[in-house]
Amino acid sequence: MKKYSTIKDIANALNISTATVSRALSGRCDVNPETKKLVIEEAKRQNYRPNPIALRLQNNRSNTIGLVVPEFKSSFFPMIIAGIQKVVDEAGFQLLITESQESMEVERRNLKLLESNMVEGILISITRDGENLDLYQDIIDGGIPIVFFNRVCSSVNASKVVIDDYKRAFFATEHLIYSGFKKIYHFTGPDKLIVTLERKRGFVDAMKKHHFNINDNSITTAGVLMDKGYSAMQRLIEKNDIPEAVFCFNDPIALGALKAIKEAGLRCPEDVALVGFSETEIAQLVDPPLTSVEQPTFEMGETAARLLLKQINETPTPEVETVCLLAKLNIRKSSINTHKG
Repeated sequence: MKKYSTIKDIANALNISTATVSRALSGRCDVNPETKKLVIEEAKRQNYRPNPIALRLQNNRSNTIGLVVPEFKSSFFPMIIAGIQKVVDEAGFQLLITESQESMEVERRNLKLLESNMVEGILISITRDGENLDLYQDIIDGGIPIVFFNRVCSSVNASKVVIDDYKRAFFATEHLIYSGFKKIYHFTGPDKLIVTLERKRGFVDAMKKHHFNINDNSITTAGVLMDKGYSAMQRLIEKNDIPEAVFCFNDPIALGALKAIKEAGLRCPEDVALVGFSETEIAQLVDPPLTSVEQPTFEMGETAARLLLKQINETPTPEVETVCLLAKLNIRKSSINTHKG
């Protein structure tokens, strides 16, 4: 491993104190110009590099923001990260990225790692398993602001960036109703996520508004991954309880359902129509192209980063805000009723 020289090495080479070397390298005016010149020349000769950790301790600033995301498998979170990175770079900060792997325990380790690296603030989208409520509060109480985005914790008084999940789920369900589908089901996400509850509430309220029946089979917990959507649809097919249309928690669930539909010899949308949520890149590439709610992922990242930087600069009494961004429903072939009319 390459070893870099230290202030002590420079001091020994010139037979002067480390304090003098430190003042000279800092550009202090209380150092003899000739001595300062010698120190700078010796630092260059020894390929001296300042210790970033020491500088953090000296300045009581790290210029680093921590980030915790649940996964990198889909294109959803990388697009948010791109928005975060843009704002962070412009502000002269560094971004330390961690992945919780949808595990509360891994998320705890990530948060403690970020704390130990003296981050000035944390951006986080929580795991599908739930909230590390006590740790979030401890971090905030310790003077490190947190901004939640996409998957948020409502029990902590912290800033949040969300989309209008309820409204978009309501409109997505209404789209299926207005398209003429009668037997409409919903594949929900993980029970512990607020976004799951909001999208489920939107589905239920739209169905109730139009006087559609909701029975025990109308709503199935599927999760977030494609294989869960596949197995949820497969179970319905095996029970011969095939819906005319399904509003899915996210695109991976819808794509898994689409796979099960095709394997059973059924067609989409002729036999089962599908609507997803999150507008992944593959939504437009599958056959048929998937109707999906497009979320402003890049804007979400930018907004969350700006909120956090604002809080960092407003310490010790930062304003807590909740920003709700607008999403939109992109209608494609997967939800067009070919029998209507």
